Amino acid sequence: MTLDEVRDALAPILPRHAAFDGWRAAAVTMAAAECRIDADIAQLAFSGGAMDMIDAWFASIDRRMAEALPPEKLAPLSIRQRIATLVETRLNLLARDREALRRAQAIFAMPTNAIRAAGLGWRAADSLWRAAGDESTDLNHYSKRATLAAIYAATLLVFVDDESGDHAETRAFLARRIDGVMRFERAKARWKGVGGGERLSLSRFIGRLRYPAV
Repeated sequence: MTLDEVRDALAPILPRHAAFDGWRAAAVTMAAAECRIDADIAQLAFSGGAMDMIDAWFASIDRRMAEALPPEKLAPLSIRQRIATLVETRLNLLARDREALRRAQAIFAMPTNAIRAAGLGWRAADSLWRAAGDESTDLNHYSKRATLAAIYAATLLVFVDDESGDHAETRAFLARRIDGVMRFERAKARWKGVGGGERLSLSRFIGRLRYPAV
């Protein structure tokens, strides 16, 4: 196996061990043993430590989300419905590993990891928009991802401590955040005289999303 193949094989298993042992070498060793992969090779595949492990896990979530919701399943939905469905699918994939996610968020909060953590958030937003069928290449491409990254990050903070049935509180929180942006976008469009429309793309709205009124 190449190192990329080792990372792909271990990525979905790592959080199960990281929930108990943290995002450390021990989690890699146990995941490798479970997959019958040489421990030294596994450690080499994650030579960057915790952030490499979390990076690989999140990349596996991206792939599984895309597999669960191919374009033909999303095609009948509006843009708002596509984004909500995609985010909720990601939450379902993360549901059994919430303790590992909580530990990952603590690592993200370290100043030394801020830039890479922001990069992972951007990548998640990009994967969501691409799965939703977005093909924009202008400034709107960046503002859409910046706004969605803020929504997704805020939603994860609620999700890790949500004990409601079927994560109802998280789903309601997500719906409010998306609806808030949609209302603002429609009001802006009317003010400009260009009609309605669903555009989740206002980057300056991020400040309000970071500190939402619940």
